[in-house]
Amino acid sequence: MPLHENFESMPILRNATRHIAGRPLFVWVLEQAIASGCFDTIYVTTDSSVEIRKKISDEFPASDKTINVLDYSAVKGDGNIDSALLELQQKIPFDVVCMVQAASPLTRAEDFRSAKHQFLSESLDSLLTAVRSKRFFWTPAGAPVDHDPGKRPAFEDIEGYLVENGAFYLTGAKSLRDHGCRLGGRIGIHEMPAEASIEITGEAGWTAVEQLLLKQKLMSAKARALQVKVLVLDVDGTLTDAGMYYGPAGEALKKFNTRDAHGLQLLRENGVSVCVISTEDSPAVAARMKKLRIDEYYPGVQNKLPLLLELTQRWGISLQNIGYVGDDLSDLKCLSRVGSAFCPADAVPEILRQVHYVCKHPGGHGAVREVCDLILQSSETIPYTSAEAEAYS
Repeated sequence: MPLHENFESMPILRNATRHIAGRPLFVWVLEQAIASGCFDTIYVTTDSSVEIRKKISDEFPASDKTINVLDYSAVKGDGNIDSALLELQQKIPFDVVCMVQAASPLTRAEDFRSAKHQFLSESLDSLLTAVRSKRFFWTPAGAPVDHDPGKRPAFEDIEGYLVENGAFYLTGAKSLRDHGCRLGGRIGIHEMPAEASIEITGEAGWTAVEQLLLKQKLMSAKARALQVKVLVLDVDGTLTDAGMYYGPAGEALKKFNTRDAHGLQLLRENGVSVCVISTEDSPAVAARMKKLRIDEYYPGVQNKLPLLLELTQRWGISLQNIGYVGDDLSDLKCLSRVGSAFCPADAVPEILRQVHYVCKHPGGHGAVREVCDLILQSSETIPYTSAEAEAYS
């Protein structure tokens, strides 16, 4: 994956490190490349190695053996992709190389797997990605290219053309040596969905792709939420705004959100249990749990994961059936193990990178209600207001 300033006349690095849908652009396709399981090693070549290493380490803490960051000067060739691949081949032997475009965040792990299968099963020398275009083409002189204007076919009957979108390329070592470029010999084409053709060089394209990524994240979160049988919650920064308030006598007070409480009761009315685990042992929280009739309340727990593992055994469910909402480092181990991990919008960076879904609302301001609604909607259960739920809030 090349991440260089003005590589092949494109400002790749500047855009690749820009955040889209909450993450650096290049991280989206890099994550899918790792998830595909297709590659023995992944190389990121860049002229900003310190910055890129830091971002990769933040996003993929366990990636030391999978992702290697190479300085651009080591494999820059003549400043284009083909010469860089030839120089890489001289220094790092390979059987097949895949050039991945950072500016294609809609590439999925299944695209890599399907393309690899096609490459091997058809004994290809190289492969490119493309999207199908069903359009009527004309020359500047006004002559039809691919149709008879007097017999225009219906749109659904048009076979169309495959248009190269540059998401990634597969090239065999021998083909690269023989042809001196990434495409040569027996060439295959992996077809991708139409949205994979959207260019993100302009703001309109960037916004369109960002909306698609956010939709993918929401659909993924809903699919996971469908499995939730127990929702486990942190308190400070999740059920509260993480603030500390003091009464006239110096007593510690905490602020809770009644809509969160209503959402939790709706969950229970629809068969999802609720559990609260807190590192603090606060009388104010204990009083709130009593008001909400949450019996599974565990205060003063400094290491939450062992307790969570014990509880899953007691409940007779797996971690995949656990939804967990947390905002700080004390929740990180639990969030990394459960089937559905959520956090408020103002969670710490380490948590924001770990979860499956980041709420639009901050802690204490509707984040928990947002999670409750997501779980209810995932099972096509329509949230409703009951007198009992209102009484608990």
